Amino acid sequence: MLKKRIYQSLSAACLTLAVGACKAPTLVQKTESRAVPASFTGSPSTDSTNVTRMPWQEFFTDPSLVALIDTALLRNQELNITRQEIEIARQEVRARKGEYLPTVGLGIGAGVEKAARYTLPGATEESIDIKPARATPDPLTNFQVAALASWEVDIWHKLRNARQAAAARYLASVEGKNFTVTNLVAEIANSYYELLALDNQLAIIRQNLENQSNALKAVRLQKDAARVTELAVRRFEAQVHHTQAIQYAIQQRITETENRINFLAGRYPQPVVRNDASFNDLVPKAMQAGVPAQLLQNRPDVRQAEQNLVAAKLDVQVARANFYPSLRITGAVGSAAFQPGLLATLPESVLLSVAGDMAAPLINKNGIKATYYGANARQTQAVYNYERTVLNAYVEVANQLASISNLAKAYDEKSREVEALNQSSTISSSLFNSARADYTEVLFTQRDALESKFDLVETKMQQLNATVNVYRALGGGWK
Repeated sequence: MLKKRIYQSLSAACLTLAVGACKAPTLVQKTESRAVPASFTGSPSTDSTNVTRMPWQEFFTDPSLVALIDTALLRNQELNITRQEIEIARQEVRARKGEYLPTVGLGIGAGVEKAARYTLPGATEESIDIKPARATPDPLTNFQVAALASWEVDIWHKLRNARQAAAARYLASVEGKNFTVTNLVAEIANSYYELLALDNQLAIIRQNLENQSNALKAVRLQKDAARVTELAVRRFEAQVHHTQAIQYAIQQRITETENRINFLAGRYPQPVVRNDASFNDLVPKAMQAGVPAQLLQNRPDVRQAEQNLVAAKLDVQVARANFYPSLRITGAVGSAAFQPGLLATLPESVLLSVAGDMAAPLINKNGIKATYYGANARQTQAVYNYERTVLNAYVEVANQLASISNLAKAYDEKSREVEALNQSSTISSSLFNSARADYTEVLFTQRDALESKFDLVETKMQQLNATVNVYRALGGGWK
């Protein structure tokens, strides 16, 4: 009776210890916030019409720009790298799926063993009476052909959650590729518009060089006629050299911009086909931003952060399952004999085994706890990253919408400035020729007129870039 009670007490203690060992620590998990404002700052409209529904082939109408984007989507190295990241993630899903299923293999083995006479195996062999035709070889050989199977039963959905986490990361890699496409399309378009603007600034410089050279000739004639001094000639000459220096600087910027476009297109430096005469006819598109909630579906980086968050949550569940018992079933079926010719002798040579084992961590669970706490920290990190990505998307759209509005007003003012300075330049030249104005007035007026024309071209380029940036910030360009 006493012995029975002792056994019962030991069994209860072992059961209590096992249950306690399987208990996972309690963690505080952070939940992401998906709330966004009802409308964009400065744009109280709640119209859901969104420009991102327009594919980039329709958003950009310049054939040369469309051809550049097509080339880049095929040959851009960064984009091709992200495509390989998708393939890596796809193979990770495949590997996780394989862990979830039973493993079956075929094994062939051969061995030899010599048992000592005064041991249990040796004495057993001595006492066995085998027919002479099948005499036991000495030393004893062993040949085996068998099919082996192993399967970890997914009791706690550990393997299933790991597979789903890998699938979520695969989807995140796809969204990462889409985000790269969006940025690539926008970067090429912005660089293309910059190149057109530089071409127009170069044309303005060359026209001003011609006008300044003619003015320099006229001043030299007036100096010969003693109407002006050598100082005026030198000032006009310096102005010509200054404008020529600006011309070379613009030519360098054109070369660099062309090469940047060629790099994005995955090709070596070559002339970029473009219609620079169309720059003045380009009109910024009217942008329909929709509502902020659409960013959650349209922005690839937001969707990528969301999939990474899903994977991080599943990783916590996988780490939690490490505290629970794991069940593994193994089996083998085949044939074994001490001579190869006896492998086909049935049923004497049949080999059959089935086993199951269950194990759970009992003590020294620091490694499991560290993995669990680390997975929870990464899940919290993914929550913050998701919220930061959504906030950044909203801020980008709000900034670019405000930029479009302010640049439109600035362009109108710059147009009036250019018109006024062009008239001032004509007036100052006439007054100078009639000796009613000083040469410095002519120089200052020409300089201001040139700068205003440059600023007008720059403002128009910024307008075009702002529309591209709004299209990108809203999540357009990858569909």
